[in-house]
Amino acid sequence: MYDSSDIQSNKGMAIIAYILFFIPLIAAKDSKFAWYHANQGLTLLLAAVIVNVVLGIIPVIGWILLPLANLAVFVLAILGIVAAAQGQVKPLPFIGGYTLLK
Repeated sequence: MYDSSDIQSNKGMAIIAYILFFIPLIAAKDSKFAWYHANQGLTLLLAAVIVNVVLGIIPVIGWILLPLANLAVFVLAILGIVAAAQGQVKPLPFIGGYTLLK
């Protein structure tokens, strides 16, 4: 499904996708591998925003859970970066099944 030459030449873009998801969309337009990881990065960003807003609104319990949620987002980003660096097309746990970019 994913071309090995595409994976090898766009690993860097795939890694960047977890930091700034839109960079691979501009710099690697033709790479299915980079787009896959850009989708994962965008999904992770949206999940982080939603979790931060929801937990930020909930008094006390939300404020206690907020650092743990942010730690979970950080761990998911690391998992994505490692998968991209290894040339894997592996969805992130919990949120990786959603496709926002086609």
